[in-house]
Amino acid sequence: MLSRIFSCAVIGLDGVIVEVEVDTGPGLPKMVIVGLPDAAVQESRERVRSAVHNAGFDYPRRALTVNLAPASVRKEGPAYDLPIALGVLAATHQLDQSLLDESLVIGELSLDGSVRHVRGMLPMAATAREQNFKRVFVPSSDAAEAALIPDLEVIPVNSLTELVMHLRGEIHIETTHTIDPADVIEPILSDFSEIKGQEHAKRALEVAAAGGHNVLMIGPPGSGKTLLARALPSILPKMTIDEALDVTRIYSVADALPSDVPLLRARPFRAPHHTISHAGLVGGGHIPHPGEVSLAHRGVLFLDELPEFGQRVLEVMRQPIEDKMVTISRANGSLTFPANFELVGAMNPCPCGYYGDPQRACTCSDATVTKYQKRISGPLLDRIDIHIHVPRVEYEKLSSDRTGEPSCAIQKRVEAARECQRQRFKNPEGGFINGVACNADMRPAEVRLYCDLDETCRNLMKSASMQLQLSARAYHRVLKLARTIADLAGCEKITSTHLAEALQYRPRLLDNNA
Repeated sequence: MLSRIFSCAVIGLDGVIVEVEVDTGPGLPKMVIVGLPDAAVQESRERVRSAVHNAGFDYPRRALTVNLAPASVRKEGPAYDLPIALGVLAATHQLDQSLLDESLVIGELSLDGSVRHVRGMLPMAATAREQNFKRVFVPSSDAAEAALIPDLEVIPVNSLTELVMHLRGEIHIETTHTIDPADVIEPILSDFSEIKGQEHAKRALEVAAAGGHNVLMIGPPGSGKTLLARALPSILPKMTIDEALDVTRIYSVADALPSDVPLLRARPFRAPHHTISHAGLVGGGHIPHPGEVSLAHRGVLFLDELPEFGQRVLEVMRQPIEDKMVTISRANGSLTFPANFELVGAMNPCPCGYYGDPQRACTCSDATVTKYQKRISGPLLDRIDIHIHVPRVEYEKLSSDRTGEPSCAIQKRVEAARECQRQRFKNPEGGFINGVACNADMRPAEVRLYCDLDETCRNLMKSASMQLQLSARAYHRVLKLARTIADLAGCEKITSTHLAEALQYRPRLLDNNA
């Protein structure tokens, strides 16, 4: 007899409905799985046999053929264990297949028949809703994640035995109630009030948060660069529900979603070690998976000790910074992952870390300092809008009981500036004009339209362009930065004060002893 159960695969960040067909026939007891399965899917044969037997059902002593359609889509992971097991039971008349009409089944099986967590539950549940399935049977550990999708009946399953008894009407499994994303509590992050001193750096990060700009912090060890970076998400605008679902989908596919957190409400903060490979940073693999730049989508990507990262690793960053997405091409196709993040880099001015420090002498030669700083290529530096020096904190400020301005107060100014930008770039028909949502995303056409300069500002920019040798990209980045500073001040026009502050954030790597 032939049985047919529906499941789901994840390709990139999207789900694809998979039809699991199980057919019994004469021959030696053996299960053959076809339909481009990977090693984990092939191993389902052993898991399913043991799970069916240990759950108290009869495993057929006949030849079994399992087809995962469409055959053109590669299947990976153990999420097909549960639908295959149900297909075996239906094909051997131990279960009525009509009980699974309009249902999607997802889950990995243990040898004792219990159902385990699988990755990518959120996009699979969303696909079930889009394809008009009424219910999904999912591992109980993933039910809260699936319940984020409205108008979908989510049935949490603990074991194969429990599910079959539920389908037969012997017991009833309560449906997981749909979770309102607005009810998920946002966790407490590092606060700017905890950081002593560094007012200049805090101001720079406020400007970065207000306009979505990238930042590079340069300073001696222990000056607070990492603490400043970790506090940056606390002043970024709160994520909307759509943004939270967007980020959660990526973490679900990457299997990086905490087991007790169905929805990520705080903006991501990713800090990969400098030994990371380029595939780990931007994504890759035989079947492409999202990398750190995608896991930092809508949040912050912090690269500490920036010059220690491999040259190739840093160079592959250039395209995601510009395009806000990563395209990974393979022989069987290409996948695109979002990568709209704020880059925050941190580095010492030299290998010993004390070049230009007023209290501790540097032990590096000028040639060593120059070589160290030039590990970061000019094109990459050109893509970073804000370059700030983070000096050591004086004792008086460290020992003071006075706390700084809290993140919530800074966040209000940032959100007000972002609202100005949303209104500026808003498309009357919905969304944003040309996909520009903040000042950092502006292209030359938008810069020409919204960053008009008066005569005083043009003279200032002309002088600065000659002294700082600004490239065309750097010129536009200064204007975008000045536009953000004006938005923070609530000004319609860019003034020379805004432009002067923007110019002071240009790089001066080689003159820290000045």
